[in-house]
This record gives sequence, structure tokens and C-alpha cells, in this order.
Amino acid sequence: MADMTIKRINPTPRWSDVTIFNGIAHFVEVAEAPENASFRVQVEQIFEQAEASLQNAGSDKSSLLSATIYLTDFANFAEFNQLWEAWLPAGTAPSRACVKAELVDPDYLLEIAFVAAVTAG
Repeated sequence: MADMTIKRINPTPRWSDVTIFNGIAHFVEVAEAPENASFRVQVEQIFEQAEASLQNAGSDKSSLLSATIYLTDFANFAEFNQLWEAWLPAGTAPSRACVKAELVDPDYLLEIAFVAAVTAG
């Protein structure tokens, strides 16, 4: 029988860094220091943070199941795709959606919601 326990990593009153249920991890990343950061720098920050979140959840980027990418400007879409493809191990791209969005902080140029399989205990 599946474990029906919900595990929350670093919960706060508003969110948890990662929420794990039934072997699936959910988490969202935004740039840690978006002020005056280029689009590329924000993407790199998000990828670095995502790898840490995946590790904390007992997973890695090859176990991503889906991603929802929120971009504030579709002019950055081609650059994002290049960075995304370089970041993912070959043959492991998850399903994904990409939408144009107005984010809560105007310094944020993107936000990504991730879903991943938990592969370790």
C-alpha cells in the first residue's frame, strides 16, 4: 500500500520548500536574488536551487515529471529553451507548459513549478 503521509520540507506559514506525497515531489523556484539580474542569471539561479530541492527530496533532475514555466516576457522564450535543454540530461525532458504571466515581484523574470518522482528513500 502506498504511503499516504505528506512530507513538507522547510514549511512556513505560506509555503513549503518541497511537498512530497505518494513518491511525488512538488516545488516552485524563483530567483534568489532577482534585483538587476539578467534573465540568464535568474534561470541559472533557479536551476541551481531546483537541483538542491530535488536532492533534499531524494530525487534529481533526470526524475522530473513535469514543469510549468511562467515567463514575464516571451522574448526570453528562445534563450530559456537553450538553457533548459543544456541543463537537462539527454532523454529526460519532462512534460511541460510555458505561459506568459505577471509575477508578484516585478524583478522576477520567471518562475518554475516542478513535479518530480522521488527516487531515494
